[in-house]
Amino acid sequence: MGENSFSSTMDFVNELNKSHGVNQRGGKKYTQVVHRMEAFRRFHGLDYGVDTYVLVDDGHRVVIKATLTNSDGVQIGSGMAEEIRGQGHVNTTSALENCETSAVGRALASIGLAGGEYASANEIDAVQRKTEAKAEIKAENNGADDSGFDPLEQEARDFWREVAMKTDRKNMKTQKEYLDYTRGGYFGSQIQKFIETETYKTQIAPCLQAAQKRLGV
Repeated sequence: MGENSFSSTMDFVNELNKSHGVNQRGGKKYTQVVHRMEAFRRFHGLDYGVDTYVLVDDGHRVVIKATLTNSDGVQIGSGMAEEIRGQGHVNTTSALENCETSAVGRALASIGLAGGEYASANEIDAVQRKTEAKAEIKAENNGADDSGFDPLEQEARDFWREVAMKTDRKNMKTQKEYLDYTRGGYFGSQIQKFIETETYKTQIAPCLQAAQKRLGV
């Protein structure tokens, strides 16, 4: 995605905000995800990927992470969203779909395609109902945290998927390709971030070791 092309996309989304923006509290506008995604695909086709991962779906709460990747499979943006099942009309039947849309919207916003406010209108309106629902769930669990997941471990698992894809024998065939990838600043920062996680020890490190052995690094 070239800088000029990317700037054109942001300009286009900003114009959409003026013509298609949904009014929010305080008089500000929010450009819906469907319009921003259409702009994203209009300017950049299918070269870039959008993936979503369900982090939590325990019958009460849904948490989804969305990631944007470039043509090399490298993550360039991400966003997370949370919804409470049964809270509000949409979440009574479609909490998962609603949460995914919000996560994708925040991922687009993370690369500058916000079209107004970073948080979605639904997220802003949902704050109070989420707080109340969480309190109810915590009470049902005798005060225990209901989440049961580690965000850092989930990020590490996302990175492991990237490493596995990049080092797959179909995508990486030479020592040079391995060294170019692992000596990059992005790779190094991710390794430092996740080196103490269980996912690094059980998934990322063995994946890298297998690639090193295969390529003779």
